[in-house]
Amino acid sequence: MSKSPIYVTQPTLPPLDEFIPYLEKIWDSKILSNNGPMHQQLEKELAEYLGVNHVALFNNGTNALLTALQALDLSGEVITTPYSFIATANSIVWNGLTPVFVDIDTETLNLDPKKIEAAITDKTTAIMPVHCYGNSCDVDTIKTIADKHGLKVVYDAAHAFAVKDTNGSILNHGDLSVLSFHATKVFNTLEGGAIICHNQQVKARIDKLKNFGIVNEETISDAGINGKMSEVNAAFGLVQLKYVDEALQNREAVDQSYRKKLSNIKGINIVDKVDGLKSNYSYFPILIEEDYPLNRDELYQKLKAESIFTRRYFYPLISDADPFKKYPSSEVSNLKVAKNIADKILCLPLFPNLDDRSIQRIINCIKEN
Repeated sequence: MSKSPIYVTQPTLPPLDEFIPYLEKIWDSKILSNNGPMHQQLEKELAEYLGVNHVALFNNGTNALLTALQALDLSGEVITTPYSFIATANSIVWNGLTPVFVDIDTETLNLDPKKIEAAITDKTTAIMPVHCYGNSCDVDTIKTIADKHGLKVVYDAAHAFAVKDTNGSILNHGDLSVLSFHATKVFNTLEGGAIICHNQQVKARIDKLKNFGIVNEETISDAGINGKMSEVNAAFGLVQLKYVDEALQNREAVDQSYRKKLSNIKGINIVDKVDGLKSNYSYFPILIEEDYPLNRDELYQKLKAESIFTRRYFYPLISDADPFKKYPSSEVSNLKVAKNIADKILCLPLFPNLDDRSIQRIINCIKEN
C-alpha cells in the first residue's frame, strides 16, 4: 500500500468563505489592479503588522528585487552570497550589475561579514545579503562596513517575514528589504512580494518604477517594470493576515518536535537559530555529517522513496549555475564553506498542519539505516 506523500511545504489557506466577500467587493468595484483599495489596505495593514514604515507591494518577489536595485541607481559590482535561491543573483544581472560572491558563515549560513571587505573594489556600490532560513544576518557589522565604504545595502528577506531582533523587525535594517509572498512562504498572497522602505520619498520612486516608470499621462521618467500586485492577490493577503499568528505558532510547534526527536541521532546536525531572534520557523534545515550512515543525497533519495519530499536548499550553489560560473568570485576556492554546506544541507518538511504522525514517520525513516 502506497503511503500518502509528505511535501516539503504546503500552502496556508484561509477559510474560503471568508475570501469570497472580498472577491464580491472586487466584482462590484470592477477595480482589478493599479493600486486599488485592496492593494492600499494590504500595504497599510502589513506595515502595521510588521512594524515598518512603508510597504510597496509587488506581483512577485523577483520583480521586487529587480526594482529595489534599480531604485538605488546602482552601478558596477554588488557583493552577495552564493547560498540562496537563484533570483537573488538574477536580479543583480538583470540590472546590468556584476555579482561578486563572498563565502558564508559556518553557523548562520549567511554572508560572512569577515570576508566582505576583501571583496570590495572601486566598482562596488552595494551589498545584497540574504537572511537565510529567516536567520538574521550580522546587520550591525554589515552596516559598519557599508557606511565605511559608502555602499548601499539591500537585504533579500524572502525568508524573513515577521522575524524580529531586539530592536524590532529585521526588515528595518539596510536601505531596503525585499519580501516574497510566494505560495511556499510563511505568509503568501498566492504569488507576490514587497519592498520595505524607510521614507515616503523612496516609496514614491519604487511605486513609479513598478508602474513602468510612468509619472503622468505624458511623462515616463524611467524604464520601469510592471510589478503591480492585483486586487485579488491583495485581498487574499488581507484574509491571510488574520491567520498568520496562528500559523507561526503551529510552525514553532513542528520545529520544537523535530528538535526533540532528532537531538540524539548521530550525524544529524540541526542548524541553530541566531540568539535573541524571534523566528518565523520558515524552514527546518539539517546538515548530514560524515558520521551519519548515509550521505545527504542517499538520505534524500531514501526519503523520496518513502514519499517524503525534502529539498536540498541550497544545492547547487548559485555560483555553480551556468550563468554565473564565468565570474572569478565563483571559484570553489573562494566559497569553501558554502560548498561544504551545500553538499550536506537538507530541509525537512515544515508547514503549520504537519501532524505528529507525519513527523514521526519522517523521523523513523531518518533513524532506520
